Amino acid sequence: MALIDVLFGKKNKSASVAKERLKIILAHERSDRTTSKPDFLADLQKDLLQVISKYIRIAPQDIKVNLDKQGNLEVLEVKIEMPDEPPHKA
Repeated sequence: MALIDVLFGKKNKSASVAKERLKIILAHERSDRTTSKPDFLADLQKDLLQVISKYIRIAPQDIKVNLDKQGNLEVLEVKIEMPDEPPHKA
């Protein structure tokens, strides 16, 4: 019995240690995301500019992309200032 307890006891202990380490890593990554601007926002802004430019004339500074945290939610905000001129043909 002692051999079984030793074998299975270590597995349970290592599993709980791994679980605690994972919790710490996840908490650390979440705090990093909220304190710094995610890398994908600049790429998203460029992609939006390319797509919208197919239909209307728009300047890069007319598109703003932001990620805000509101409680437990992350909100992606996209602001696009539309020009007063009519759309151009692609």
